[in-house]
Amino acid sequence: MPTTSEDAQRPAPAVPEKLGQRANAADRHVGSRIRERRIMMGLSQQQLARMIGVTYQQAHKYERGLNRISAGRLFEIAQVLGVAVSWFFDGLSANAEPRHEVSQRQRMCLELARNFALIDNEKHQEALSQMARALAAQSQAVLSTETNGLDEGVEPH
Repeated sequence: MPTTSEDAQRPAPAVPEKLGQRANAADRHVGSRIRERRIMMGLSQQQLARMIGVTYQQAHKYERGLNRISAGRLFEIAQVLGVAVSWFFDGLSANAEPRHEVSQRQRMCLELARNFALIDNEKHQEALSQMARALAAQSQAVLSTETNGLDEGVEPH
């Protein structure tokens, strides 16, 4: 259809700023969740990239939320990482900015889980599990004693 001089003078429709961006808060959240799951599974970015058929640089951009991920690619990533697609959106709310980084405590938990999974000796795994249970019980007992002591007007040590 030929353009008229009137069409040529008409300004292009404005694109809302959010739509014009390459990635948004949801993309960053999904990328953060991909990174979290990859670390939990003990995979490097290079390994994940190979598994989903992209370059290391592209996988890095996905995780940082710099590039958007197509529905098909997200489905493929979900299959490789052994989660449902919806898992990547857990914790995302419409009005709150999602978390960008994994906290130090979360990082330690992920590293602990990854290293535990790499232990091939079941007796060693069981010993580590028992030690963690004992330390957790001890922490809970101390916390309970301190809480009860405060309730009774006794200061904790």
